[in-house]
Amino acid sequence: MYTDPIADFLTRIRNGQSAGLRVVEIPSSKTKVAMAEILKDQGYVHDFKVVEVAPQNVLKVALKYDRLTKVPAIREIKRISKPGLRQYRSAGDLPRVKNGLGIALVSTSKGLMTDKQARKENIGGELLCTVS
Repeated sequence: MYTDPIADFLTRIRNGQSAGLRVVEIPSSKTKVAMAEILKDQGYVHDFKVVEVAPQNVLKVALKYDRLTKVPAIREIKRISKPGLRQYRSAGDLPRVKNGLGIALVSTSKGLMTDKQARKENIGGELLCTVS
């Protein structure tokens, strides 16, 4: 049993891309669905859907690759805030990932959003992960 579901979500995506899989299956939760929705909106994954199965719903994420070179759209995905050491940042202290080319996922009081949206709304929160 894993103790950090968000790290498990990121690791399954990372491992699926390194194995060249088209679809990755992940145990579903509201946070993971919100993360998948942001990754889809930002163009890092192709699509996702929640499949209702008896014990726990499954989140199926369709990974995105370059058509010609078969390089994954996500070059690097890294967990920042961990259960043993939470990382909270104010709106002014949110990092710029790859000088604005990547995104950071921030859990705020208004829900999960990217670092750019959090800066725009001037709210901070827990810095979950960075994606580039």
